[in-house]
Amino acid sequence: MTKAKAAVFASGTGSNFQALMDTEHLACEIVLLVCDQSDASVIEKAAKSKIPTFIFNAKAYPSKEAYEKQLVQKLQEVNVSWVFLAGYMRIVGPTLLQAFERKIVNIHPSLLPAFPGKDAIGQAFQSGVETTGVTVHFIDEGIDTGPIIAQESVAILSGDTEATLKQRIQQVEHALYPRVVNQLLQSSSNF
Repeated sequence: MTKAKAAVFASGTGSNFQALMDTEHLACEIVLLVCDQSDASVIEKAAKSKIPTFIFNAKAYPSKEAYEKQLVQKLQEVNVSWVFLAGYMRIVGPTLLQAFERKIVNIHPSLLPAFPGKDAIGQAFQSGVETTGVTVHFIDEGIDTGPIIAQESVAILSGDTEATLKQRIQQVEHALYPRVVNQLLQSSSNF
């Protein structure tokens, strides 16, 4: 049986991209990295894994719709059926959402609906809550408001700094995301 083809969208270091690439028996084949930052270190990770990369500068396009149309075209050219966001720092618009309905998944470093948007780890750390975590969810029109697929808690310890908390959250992300990706693809192939 041939594996579904997937793209990963990332804007930064790509630790979740690498976690997916390092997963033995991943239920999909990652065939494209899409990145909106030409200096992001995820690009080097993709090159080492021999994954083609499409880099775009959103400011070079007249609108979000214009660059998303180009992204949809690129994804269709390589027969992508799933999109996994891994530190992609742009809000996905209607053009991509319609082309990949219920097929765009994000990982977020908090227990949504708490601490949506940017700097979720910092928000949780500053707020004084005792527990935060990781959420994997489908993307919708909002910011981190899509249907939740899976969550895992991470305690905020008394000696934590933002850096130590981030490190523990990333360890959870790197285990949870590949597991959820496999569950999603295996359940979708049963239909």
